[in-house]
Amino acid sequence: MHRCALGIMAKAPSAGSVKTRLTPPLTSEEASVLSACFLRDTASNVSDQAADGVIVFTPAEERKSFDGIVPKSFQLLAQRGGSLGDRLLNATTDLLSVGYHSICLINSDSPTLPPAILLSAIEALEPEGDRLVLGPAEDGGYYLIGLKNPHQILFDRIAWSTSEVLAHTLERARRISLPVVVLPKWYDVDDAVTLDRLCREFFSSNRFSEKGYHPYAAPFTRKYLGNLLKRDHGRRLSHASE
Repeated sequence: MHRCALGIMAKAPSAGSVKTRLTPPLTSEEASVLSACFLRDTASNVSDQAADGVIVFTPAEERKSFDGIVPKSFQLLAQRGGSLGDRLLNATTDLLSVGYHSICLINSDSPTLPPAILLSAIEALEPEGDRLVLGPAEDGGYYLIGLKNPHQILFDRIAWSTSEVLAHTLERARRISLPVVVLPKWYDVDDAVTLDRLCREFFSSNRFSEKGYHPYAAPFTRKYLGNLLKRDHGRRLSHASE
């Protein structure tokens, strides 16, 4: 058992229920396959870290949906709670209660998140003393939150799914004088614009990076998107093939 748990917040990759903002340009079935690719790559990225991998999944009855997608070494933990804040807080509490020194919860929408950023998050939580680690997303939210204690104030009455999530969370940390470590920005792939950006990252010479952090190769996602581009000659993902 490592001192840190890296939990991936994941939804079962079922057609019509995941990545709905990617339809169009993708079909529901293509979006669900892409979601599974994101999860495979994120889990592979996590597997390379000195931390225990956990899939924090929903819905609870879909546990078997992750068979063959994530490594067998990963733990599976069902999400609990009605709101995203409840689910994040409960996952934090559940993982810390079984003996982890610290936890990081990450999304499954950033398949190329640099491994060095994950390492930085783990290392930031290693020293003694309480703190909060945040990975800011370019849409105003965060792709990672790291904690050593389950501070409920960080999750209550947050305007989730808005551009104010990060700012609200930082304000709550200031309110309780909780030290904060802010990681480099990265981006979530959740609509046609960010999907185009991901394709450009894979298939153009302009590789995205942030402060010297290089993207994860994400081989499952790259292969699947490459096949989609070839299948319809890039008509739906037109900019990516330029």
